[in-house]
Amino acid sequence: MKIKVAKSAGFCMGVRRALELVLARSLKDSGPIYTYGPLIHNRQVVELLESKGIRTVNSLEELDNLDPGTVVIRAHGIPLSEREKIIEKGFNILDATCPKVAKVQGIIRHYTQKGYSAIIVGDPGHAEVKGLVGYSNGPVFVIQEKEEIKELPDLEKVIVVAQTTQNKMKYIEITSAIRDRFPEVKIFNTICDATNHRQEEIRSLAKETDYIVVVGGYHSGNTKRLVQVAKEAGAKNVFHVETEKELDKRRLSNADLIGVTAGASTPNWIIKKVVNEIESIKKGSHIFYLLKRLFRFLLISNITVALGASSLSYAYVVLSRLKPEFIFPLLSFLYIYAMHGLNLFLQRRASTYNDPQRAEFLKKNSKIILSTSILAILTGIVLSYEMNNISFLFIVGLCLAGIIYSLPILPKGIKKRYGYSSLKDIPASKSLVEAIGWMCIVSIFPILANNIKFSASSVLASIIVFIMSYVRALMFDVFNIQGDLIVGTETLAIRIGEKKTLLFIKFLLLLEGMILLIGGITHIFPYFSYIMLIPTFGLFLCTLAYEKKWLYLSISLEMFVELNFLITGALAVIITSHGL
Repeated sequence: MKIKVAKSAGFCMGVRRALELVLARSLKDSGPIYTYGPLIHNRQVVELLESKGIRTVNSLEELDNLDPGTVVIRAHGIPLSEREKIIEKGFNILDATCPKVAKVQGIIRHYTQKGYSAIIVGDPGHAEVKGLVGYSNGPVFVIQEKEEIKELPDLEKVIVVAQTTQNKMKYIEITSAIRDRFPEVKIFNTICDATNHRQEEIRSLAKETDYIVVVGGYHSGNTKRLVQVAKEAGAKNVFHVETEKELDKRRLSNADLIGVTAGASTPNWIIKKVVNEIESIKKGSHIFYLLKRLFRFLLISNITVALGASSLSYAYVVLSRLKPEFIFPLLSFLYIYAMHGLNLFLQRRASTYNDPQRAEFLKKNSKIILSTSILAILTGIVLSYEMNNISFLFIVGLCLAGIIYSLPILPKGIKKRYGYSSLKDIPASKSLVEAIGWMCIVSIFPILANNIKFSASSVLASIIVFIMSYVRALMFDVFNIQGDLIVGTETLAIRIGEKKTLLFIKFLLLLEGMILLIGGITHIFPYFSYIMLIPTFGLFLCTLAYEKKWLYLSISLEMFVELNFLITGALAVIITSHGL
C-alpha cells in the first residue's frame, strides 16, 4: 500500500496566520483573549485554544458580561458595523482577517461606494460571506446556484465576487450566466489561489488513487467542498474524517494507493495522525513496509540523530587532520542520545503536536528512554574518566550544562517579568544551544582530550560542524512551528518567521560550501573537504523539499535530513579506508 499526501493539505496562509497571531499574542498578553466566533472550523483546534484560556464568543451580547481584553477577528472577517461595536464596548481588536478576504472586502466597499450593486457567489450562511455583505454601501445579493440569477432585479452597474473558498468550475459557470444577464458586469476572480490549487490536486488524486481521505472539520465549508470536488472528479471511495479514529481501516486495507488531503483549517498534527494510522495498515510483508517501520523506530527513538552525531564526529576528525579514533564517535553518540532523550522527555508536550507518533512512543516507553539516556550519560562519563582528567571534566561539565539548560532555575523575578523559568525559554536559544552542544562534543572534545593545540584546520572544521548542526536544528524548528507555538516555545523560526529562517538556512549552507571550497583550495583541509560538499548540498535539497513541498512533513522528510549526517560519516570512512 502507498500513500500520496497532497502538497496543499492543511492550513492555508490565512488560517495559519490567524492561529499564529493568536498564539503569539497569548504568550505576551496577560489579559483575557476572546475569538469572535470559532477561530477556525476545526473542533480540535478550538478545544486546544480553550485549554490555553482563549475563549470563543459568538455574539456581541456575550461581550457585555466579560472582562475587557482582546477580541480576535478570525480569518473569515466580520462586518464593519460589528467591528465598531466591539471597540465601543472597550475591547482591543486583533485583526486576523485573511488578507485575501480583506481584498474582497475592499473591492465590495470601493465599488458599492461608486454606485455599483454587488453579487457575491457563496454560501449566505457562511461567516466570510456575512462579513463581506457588511462591507457593502449599496445593494448586495448572495447567490449559490446559477438558477438564482433570474431572481435578481434589473441592475445597471454590477460587480461579482466569490467567497474565497468557492469551487472554481462552479464560479466560472455562474459568472458566465451572470454576464449573459448583465453584459457590462465587472467580474473579479477572488477565489483564493490556495483553494484553486487544493481543488486541482484533489481532482488529480481522484484519477490516480483507489481511495481518497479528506481530513477536516465536519463544519468546515472548504473541507466539505473538497469532498464534493473529489466526487465530481469521479472518485468512488471518498472518506471525510475529523480524526484518525474515524478511519475505516477494513475498507482502506483493500487499497493499493490512497490519496490524503485536508481542509484549510486542519493542523499538521491531525494530518500526521491520520497518515500514521493509514501507514499502520499492513498489507502483505513488503520489504518497503518493513524498512519504513525500521526507519520510523530509529527516528523516534533518537538512535538516528545519535548516529548522525557520531558520523559527523568521525568526519570532523578526518577534516581537521586528526588521528581517527573510535572513542570520539562513540562519546558523541552517547552524549547526543542522552541529551536528546532527556530533552524529549522534558518537552513531551510539544511532541504531542509536532510529532504525535513520537509522543505516543514516549508515552509507552518513557521509562526506557529515561533509563537508557541516564545510562548513556554514565557510560560516557566512565569512558572519559579512563582517558584523562581533562576529558572527564569536559564531559561532566557538558552533561551538566545540557541538563541545567532545561531545568527551571531562573529567579522568580525573571519569570514574573519575562515569563522565562529556564534557559531554554529564552527566545531563539533552543537551536543555537543545541548546535553549540554538538560542536563541543564533536569537535572541541577530541582536541582537548589529546592535548592538541587548535590549528586553522581544526577551527574551520569546528565551524563546519557548528553550521551543519545549527542548520539541522533550525530545520526541525521550521518543521515544528505549529507545535512550538502551541506550547509557547519561541524558536528562531517563530521569532523571525518561516521564510526568513529558510533564507538564513540557505545562507549558512552557502557559507559552509565556501569554507569547504576555500579550505580545500588552500590545502587547509584535506581532499575530503570537496567530498563534504555532498551532504552540504543534500541539506540544501532538504530545505527546498520542504519549501516546495516535494515531500510531505513526515518521516520521509525527517529521514532525508538525518541521512545527510549518516552519509557524511560513511564518506569519511570510505576516504580513510582508501588512504585519501
